[in-house]
Amino acid sequence: MRHLYVQGAWLPSSSAEGIDVVNPATEEVLDRVPAGSAEDVDRAVSAARSAFPAWAGTAATERGKILQSAADLLKDRAKEVARTIALDMGAPYSLALRVQTLMPAGVLADYARLAAEHGETERRVGNSLILREPVGVVGAITPWNYPLHQVVCKVAPALAAGCTVVLKPSEVAPLAAYALAEILHEVGLPAGVFNMVSGYGPVVGEAIAAHPDVDMVSFTGSTQAGRRVSELAAGSVKRVALELGGKSANIILPDADLPAAVKSGVANAFINSGQTCSAWTRMLVHRDQYDEAVRRSVSAASAYTVGDPFDEATRLGPLVSAAQRDRVVRYINRGQEEGARLVAGGADRPLDRGFYVEPTVFAGVAPGMAIEQEEIFGPVLSIIPYTSEDEAVDIANGTPYGLAGAVWAGSEEKAVAVARRLRTGQVAINGGRFNPSAPFGGYKQSGNGRELGEFGLEEYFEVKSLQL
Repeated sequence: MRHLYVQGAWLPSSSAEGIDVVNPATEEVLDRVPAGSAEDVDRAVSAARSAFPAWAGTAATERGKILQSAADLLKDRAKEVARTIALDMGAPYSLALRVQTLMPAGVLADYARLAAEHGETERRVGNSLILREPVGVVGAITPWNYPLHQVVCKVAPALAAGCTVVLKPSEVAPLAAYALAEILHEVGLPAGVFNMVSGYGPVVGEAIAAHPDVDMVSFTGSTQAGRRVSELAAGSVKRVALELGGKSANIILPDADLPAAVKSGVANAFINSGQTCSAWTRMLVHRDQYDEAVRRSVSAASAYTVGDPFDEATRLGPLVSAAQRDRVVRYINRGQEEGARLVAGGADRPLDRGFYVEPTVFAGVAPGMAIEQEEIFGPVLSIIPYTSEDEAVDIANGTPYGLAGAVWAGSEEKAVAVARRLRTGQVAINGGRFNPSAPFGGYKQSGNGRELGEFGLEEYFEVKSLQL
């Protein structure tokens, strides 16, 4: 069994219990990590607290150099790390390399740059000296769907700002976090600046969120779990940043390039087997073009070959666990029970082994159905008709979430005008590419705070004013 990473060393957990890491494509046990305890969290927080003054006092340029070294080493090991991610969470290897590994390496490098550029932490405003100071010890709790990227989105800006970190990676897919811990150790990050405790959310995650010596907790996961984190953090009135669920709408206006919009929309809904909080899982199409959009979506879905993550022909890997597969199947069944029309895929197992679900498309979806309102987190697309632009905006805004979305129109100006009306944190205009330097985060029950770029860095600073 692996160990925990605390105070710059690999140490055994105080708990004798372990957690099996299962390959979702084969259902075989890959590895075993500790089921950490509250005592382990205490040790890690103590290490982070002791290391904080020296790290906060380290020049921002020096912090940036360490992050850049980590980015370079991650790039050198990209194929190895991508293989690890493909094994423990099931992403097709090409996706694991390009998105799950090389993008986090780029984010690390971006924060190396931002650490140096934002090294100036004080300025004058009238008779006041305004100081930006690192918030302190950060508890980072991350999910399994992007098991390296989500870690880097928290750890990199926290370290760049001068904070120290206690990380709890997902117990479902923890191995990429172990790879990052090894990299940070090798590039010479001082002992105690970064610590990692594996384990279950109700034990390790809750201990971090409630710990009085943790100054901030940053959590990515379900909205339900985010509420629990907020409740626990309230006891010590610590800062909380939450990146939670989504039910993003892809609005295709009548004058848009329909073939391009449908093809891109299906791809976005199915990336990472639909296990993406910002996925465009609702496609909104004008009634006059609805039947054509359904036909094109079914055709596009048929190209998503389900299979072994290491087979180059595979476009859809397994879901991360049996529990996640069962959850998605329940939603597929519920969609049919509520009257939606299944036009592609379904609840049948496409392969005898592995936690697979077929790429699934529903037509005849009405606002208010569970598959239209609730986050499924699987390869399930709902296509919803509308009759006017106002109705499309109302449908798009009509869920508890507000994380991402898309608008397609004949002109950028028109698409931007509709995008401005959406209560959501990010909107792609006519297929605009994801920008890892732009702020990412949600409205409503999709969370609070922002990650990535300079806005993500600012989350980890306190502001103090000295009146002179």
